[in-house]
Amino acid sequence: MVLKTFGWSFAVTALGLVAAVFYGGWTAFGIVAILSVLEISLSFDNAVVNAGILKKMSAFWQKIFLTIGILIAVFGMRLIFPVVIVAISASLGPVEAVDLALNDADRYQELVTDAHPAIAAFGGMFLLMIFLDFIFEDRDIKWLGWIERPLAKLGKVDMLSACTALIVLLLTALFLAPHAHLHAGSADKTETVLLSGVAGLITYLVVGGLSGFFENRLEEAEEREHEAEEKAKAEGKQVTAGAMVGKAAFFMFLYLEVLDASFSFDGVIGAFAITNDIVLMALGLGIGAMYVRSLTVYLVRQGTLDDYVYLEHGAHYAIGALATILLVTIRFEVNEIITGLIGVVLIAWSFRSSVRRNKRLAIQDRTQDERAATVPAA
Repeated sequence: MVLKTFGWSFAVTALGLVAAVFYGGWTAFGIVAILSVLEISLSFDNAVVNAGILKKMSAFWQKIFLTIGILIAVFGMRLIFPVVIVAISASLGPVEAVDLALNDADRYQELVTDAHPAIAAFGGMFLLMIFLDFIFEDRDIKWLGWIERPLAKLGKVDMLSACTALIVLLLTALFLAPHAHLHAGSADKTETVLLSGVAGLITYLVVGGLSGFFENRLEEAEEREHEAEEKAKAEGKQVTAGAMVGKAAFFMFLYLEVLDASFSFDGVIGAFAITNDIVLMALGLGIGAMYVRSLTVYLVRQGTLDDYVYLEHGAHYAIGALATILLVTIRFEVNEIITGLIGVVLIAWSFRSSVRRNKRLAIQDRTQDERAATVPAA
């Protein structure tokens, strides 16, 4: 099971490390290995959240997520995205941007750093909306009840997540975005942060809204089909439901890709603390992205989220922490180790809480069985 799920990840790791040695020797080998670990540690919460969405999709779309999806993740976000950012921010053509990335790494890193406020605002707002929609929803299973119960009550107010996110964005633009009159020699990024943050919010609402719409349509179609089969085994219903599965799965896949893109922002930016070589970045982050993809599928097939019910909670709290960190990094530097550890600690804590819950329930079930066995038959 492990080899089947992680086989491609192992293969890509071997090829990537060999390519690194041929490209830059053993020093490049070490850099790629470090970047791979960095990406995995920063994106473990991504895998947990993705698994919660992917388990609703068919085996076919899970394969699409691992094939076409990984191409988008590796080449799109880890290689092409930084180049596009540089091209836009520096008003360069695509060819010039690629040439800059390959031949003038210092200038390339400088331009990416200059574009960081826009990247952080977009990704931070997208991830913040995921966290807010989760925490404001009333759930049967609560992990940190003292936080989740009052927030679930507040969540009954319409559009509270979007309003809260906009307030956070406004405060970020006012107090965290670089201002020319406060930072001598720096450009004013207030407008950039606001526009990028609003773009992140709109992207979440559009993609998430379409995904939810088609998912609801799918559930309704399945219910109608089930009723029809029970009553008269009517023909033609299967075709309609199959078409809906395609639409629903496509938009859920699109949502997953945008989600992965937002998660990758911190990894791409953090990679510049280790190297500014675009080839080594693509190799290291690409290997890490493969493991995150494989881990997502593994969690789905093993039913881990059903067995350890607080994992999804821990992952969403990690998303909230990551969103906050991204917004803070608009003005202040945050060490990548801190960013990675926060997510790992929250998920480990939620896993431990899930194990303790399972043991407690097992003891309760055993006690009830023993009591039932001692009750004399009537």
